[in-house]
Amino acid sequence: MNYKKINDLLGWICAIVATVIYIMTVERTVSWWDCGEFIASAYKMQIVHQPGAPLFLMVENVFSNLALGDPTKIAFWMNVGSAVCSGLTILFLFWTITALARKVFVGNDRNAALSTLQIFMIMASGAVGALAYAFTDTFWFSAVEAEVYAMSSLCTAVVFWAILKWEVRADEPQSDRWLVLIAYVMGLSIGVHLLNLLVIPAIALVVYFRKTKQSTGSGILKALGIGVVVLGVILWGVIQYSIKLAAYFDLFFVNSLGFGFGWGAAVFAILVIGGLAYGIIHSIKKAKPLLNIALVSAAFILFGYSSFAMILIRAKADPTLNNSDPDNAFSFLSYLNREQYGDEPLFKGRFFDSRPTGVEDGKKVYRKDGDKYVVAKRNPVYTYDKETLFPRIYSEKGGHPDYYREYLGLGPNETPTFADNLKFFFGYQIGHMYGRYFLWNFAGRQNDQQGHGSFTEGNWISGITPIDNAMLGGQYKLPSSAKTDPSRNTYFFLPLILGILGAVWHFGKRQRDAGVVGLLFFFTGIAIVLYLNQTPLQPRERDYAYAGSFYAFSIWIGLGLFAIADFLTKKMKARTAAYIATAVGVVAGPVILIAQNYDDHNRSEKSLARDMARNYLESCAPNAILFSYGDNDTYPLWYVQEVEGFRTDVRVVNLSLLSADWYMKQMMKKVNDADALPIHIDPELIKDGVRDVIYYQDYSIPNHVPVKDLLNVMLSDNPQNKVQLQSGEFVNLLPTKKMELAIDKKAVLANNVVPKEWESAVVDTMRWTYSLNYVSRAELSMLAILANNNWERPIYFTITTPEDNYIGLDRYLVSEGFAYRLMPVDFGLKEGDPSSIENVEQTYDNIVNKFSWGNIGNASYVDPDSYRYISMYVGTIYGQTAQQLLSAGETDKAKKLVLNAYDNMPKRAYLMSEVMSYVPLLDVMYKVGETAKANEITRRNLTFIRENMAYYEAVAETKSNLEYRNMRFGLASIQRYKQLLDEVGPPELKKQSDELFNVYRHYFEQSEQ
Repeated sequence: MNYKKINDLLGWICAIVATVIYIMTVERTVSWWDCGEFIASAYKMQIVHQPGAPLFLMVENVFSNLALGDPTKIAFWMNVGSAVCSGLTILFLFWTITALARKVFVGNDRNAALSTLQIFMIMASGAVGALAYAFTDTFWFSAVEAEVYAMSSLCTAVVFWAILKWEVRADEPQSDRWLVLIAYVMGLSIGVHLLNLLVIPAIALVVYFRKTKQSTGSGILKALGIGVVVLGVILWGVIQYSIKLAAYFDLFFVNSLGFGFGWGAAVFAILVIGGLAYGIIHSIKKAKPLLNIALVSAAFILFGYSSFAMILIRAKADPTLNNSDPDNAFSFLSYLNREQYGDEPLFKGRFFDSRPTGVEDGKKVYRKDGDKYVVAKRNPVYTYDKETLFPRIYSEKGGHPDYYREYLGLGPNETPTFADNLKFFFGYQIGHMYGRYFLWNFAGRQNDQQGHGSFTEGNWISGITPIDNAMLGGQYKLPSSAKTDPSRNTYFFLPLILGILGAVWHFGKRQRDAGVVGLLFFFTGIAIVLYLNQTPLQPRERDYAYAGSFYAFSIWIGLGLFAIADFLTKKMKARTAAYIATAVGVVAGPVILIAQNYDDHNRSEKSLARDMARNYLESCAPNAILFSYGDNDTYPLWYVQEVEGFRTDVRVVNLSLLSADWYMKQMMKKVNDADALPIHIDPELIKDGVRDVIYYQDYSIPNHVPVKDLLNVMLSDNPQNKVQLQSGEFVNLLPTKKMELAIDKKAVLANNVVPKEWESAVVDTMRWTYSLNYVSRAELSMLAILANNNWERPIYFTITTPEDNYIGLDRYLVSEGFAYRLMPVDFGLKEGDPSSIENVEQTYDNIVNKFSWGNIGNASYVDPDSYRYISMYVGTIYGQTAQQLLSAGETDKAKKLVLNAYDNMPKRAYLMSEVMSYVPLLDVMYKVGETAKANEITRRNLTFIRENMAYYEAVAETKSNLEYRNMRFGLASIQRYKQLLDEVGPPELKKQSDELFNVYRHYFEQSEQ
């Protein structure tokens, strides 16, 4: 039998099977998070967020051509690009497993003969391990969307497979070409994601074992040290310091020699190329093979890394999406270093309650200024009263300090210790942010709700009730909504056990090879935890970062067949044992994983990310300015405008980016069909290092001050309009929060800013209190737009923009669906009250005639990023609008609206907050005569409340106060449904509501006391 032909054929079969299933389940349009940005940028060769992914964008651009000119299919074909990369990853994983399994029998002898039974077991192990990984939760998720992680996994798979190919050929002529291939793929992978570089220590160990006749402990440590050094050289030397040196060459050539921008960087590149060429020639002439392979590999790493030239080239073209505008050496360096995101302390740093004791000037930040580079600013370096080695509880942002205290059991004024630091590291960073993800993939998952330590959300489970009860508490009261949740996946520990058996067997048979796989497992898992040093309350699950670790464990899942077969061989014939072991492996690996995971990884019915973006834009009048904030607002908006060409007249402005000088400058330019923003500020006044932030200082001004006057003060370079700091520096400030804007009523009426019936409510002057204690470029831009726009362009905020970003304009914001429109009207709201104004007729028209709902009403699975919006849909968009229609006597419209909601919203409940939000909508359903449909939803929701409250209570009693958050939502829901059904409900449901209230009456009585 031809081993190679069988190995090649079965590898491709596994890859094709995986790819076909991925394409069947791939999202048909854009997904949430970064996918919208990546698809838009790949389609038009634009610049994504730091540190970029140029190779990924170029490859996906090739896949976009398969849409054959249909812009609505571009996202699908780019998603298929990830599916193909993932399928190829399975191919190389199969070949990796079979290579390692073969070595158990014949070592590195390529020509050794194998028995038929050995070949069968080797191929079976490859298929089981590869297909098991193919259908794990994390890898499958990345395989069906246009994100970098599928292609990054492919790079990792190729590199690890290639080092095994080198290993068996190491004594042959030209074997080092495999090392050159590895170097090239690593260089290329930098243009996708840096995760692939973590394979380097494992590669170093393979090389050491292959080249050393007798390995020693000190030799192994030395090899690992060399591997880590090489990793550091590439990670910092090649990726960062090569660009840093190029930047400082450019600084010298521009500022000292008078050359144009880029000349110094070009000279540096020529010197590097010339130096490598000279070194390679020298190594050949002097017969220095080690130097030769090192220099050739370095050259190929740089050759692969050159994909980043795309970033510089396209930044020069100033495309629509030009994140950070990295068009010169220093902005490119900042882009690669991810400087806009800041740094996490790794070796030494503060506690979350530490206080600064001093500040010093840090490194210089350069910017282009005319024909020179100038120092824009110096990054501050703070010293603190308390610091620790290995800082893990360091963040003072957001709700992090409160979470640290709750998680660690610290009182309000209790000082954390190094022991608390380690407790958070092992409990949260290792346990919650790695161990939980690992067990998701190989033991089972409770649900897909993102948890931050709660025992009712997103934990691992096994499906073995006593074990799950012990871990979670209250599992015996599991609600039916949880039992039928598609994201509840139970593997009964089978893949985990198979992998552990494979690891034990591998260490027993080939300790060196098992050590290499173990090192790969560590560096792509725990080492990432150490490096990322994640803070709590992450906005999304981060399991994708550890896919390489799960890849390594899947190698052992495949080898687990040998462990079972060896055990069974003691009791039966070897052939029978092999067949039984294979059957067990197939069921315990690929079969149970695909059976459990298919329903919640099938995205073929989804389109909400795209539809939400369309809904935002459809809520806007022509030529509008739309302020957004988060990734899931902005990236789908970029996608529908840049790729599908939808409503390109609307100018989308991301407020979290608008504080950057480069983004503010881009907003002053026309894009597509949208005019430049009417900011009208000299770019010289807001360049990097100039007015990065302006702080509020109360000057006790009694009256409201016109916005234009405040802008003049904040933008003035006159020292009389500034305050002098102790350092002697003069800085601008905001002298009052009381702001006003005179209203040109003629302009308001001429531009149809308000509905006809509201024209009498237009005010002469808008007055408000600014809501922040600082003014960044974002707020400066918004105030400038207010001052200069004169109501020529409609101004909107997405409904999901945090209220702080309204800068105090809440009382002038009017809901028109998925966006709030700024209108100079006064309906008697007090300043500071949240806006409750709704343009009901416009909202109704948008809902009935324009809005789409991503098929969430009919899809068999709704993902967490989608069902989080349901509360807003049923409570705000539908419920609030229906209530106002009913109050206005528009019964027919109210009825049409509630029927629209019934048809388009999901037929199951997901979250307690969503169940509670249904009450206004149900109230209208009962009042317009849709009793049967209202009863159906109410009955479903009451069942959800009853079952989940019992579960929450049981878990809260046995586990943690973190569960009382869910209890609070449940109690509020009980109260609201009782009020609803007391007024309009049928006797049967009112009885259920009363019984539910009585069960939890003691909680309400406690709250009243």
